[in-house]
Amino acid sequence: MEQRHLGRTGLRVSRIGLGTLTWGRDVGEQDAADLLKAFWEAGGTLIDTADVYGGGDAEYLLGQMMQRLVPRRDLVLATKAGSVPDPDRRFDGSRGHLLSALDASLERLGTDHVDLWQVHAFDAETPLEETLQALDIAVSSGRARYAGISNFSGWQLAKAATWQLAAPGVRTRLASTQMEYSLLQRGVEREVLPAALDLGVGLLPSSPLGRGVLTGKYRHGVPADSRGASDGLSAFVAPYLDEAAGRIVDAVAIAADGLAATPLQVALAWVRDRPGVVAPIVGARNAHQLAAALSVEALSLPDEICQALDDVSAPVHRYPDQDWSTL
Repeated sequence: MEQRHLGRTGLRVSRIGLGTLTWGRDVGEQDAADLLKAFWEAGGTLIDTADVYGGGDAEYLLGQMMQRLVPRRDLVLATKAGSVPDPDRRFDGSRGHLLSALDASLERLGTDHVDLWQVHAFDAETPLEETLQALDIAVSSGRARYAGISNFSGWQLAKAATWQLAAPGVRTRLASTQMEYSLLQRGVEREVLPAALDLGVGLLPSSPLGRGVLTGKYRHGVPADSRGASDGLSAFVAPYLDEAAGRIVDAVAIAADGLAATPLQVALAWVRDRPGVVAPIVGARNAHQLAAALSVEALSLPDEICQALDDVSAPVHRYPDQDWSTL
C-alpha cells in the first residue's frame, strides 16, 4: 500500500487507515484479529483507536493482538483522549486528565508509546494552551512520537496549530486533524481544510463512506444486518438517508458502473485523493468488508468522474467562506 507523509512531518502512514470504533462492542475478538492481520498483510500501517472506544476494550484488544499477531514495529498506532462519559461534560482537555488518560491507554495497549496521540475534541472549558501543553509533555517524555487533534473547527485548528509553531523546538507541531469527510459530508472544505493545508496539518477523514451509505447498501431500504438497523448506530446513519444524499449515492453508483468498479471503491478513492487528505479511516466490521475497502488501492478516478462527483455533492459556500470579491 502506498505510504504518505502525515502533514508536514517525517512520519509516513499507509494511505488507508483501519478504524476500531466498534471493537469490543460490535466487533469481537476473532473478527478484530482477522481485520488486523488482513490489514497488515495488505501493507496497511495506520491503526486508529481511542480510549473511549468500547469503553477501553478496543485498545485492550489491539494490545493483545500486537503481542501475538502483528509486530508492534510494523504499525503506526494512533489513539485519542479527551472524551469523557460525563453527562455534564462531554470533553475534558485538561492537562491532568489527558496525561492520565494517555498512561491508561499505554497500559491497555501494552506499549511504552503511541505513534500519534490526538486530542479527541476541543474543550471550551480548558485554556487551549493547557491542552496543548499535554501534547508537548507526551512527546518530550517519549510516550507519544507525534501529536494531532480531532473534531476541531477551522478557527480552533488554526489557533492550535499556530500556537504550536510559535516556539519551534519547544512545542510539538500538530501532525494531523481527524474529521468526518466524504461525498456526503464536505463541511471541512469551508474552513478546516484550508487551515490545515496552510499550516501543514494532514487530514485523516473519518466516516469516508458516509457512515456506510455511500456503499449503496441503503438505496432500496435498510438491510436488517446493517448499522442503520442496529439499536446503537441507527441514529448515526439516519441523517444520510435523505433525498439529497440519495442523489449523491445514485451518482456514485452510476460512476461505479461506468468504471466497472463498486460504489464503495469510487467513494473511497474520491476522498482518498482530495487535496490535504493523508489517509481515510475505514471502520470495517469483518475481513470481507475490509478487503472491499483495500481493493481501492488499484483505483484512481478519471478527472471527469471526479468533477462530476464534485458537482453533484458540492456544498453551498457563501460569505464569508467564499472569496468576497467573487460575490
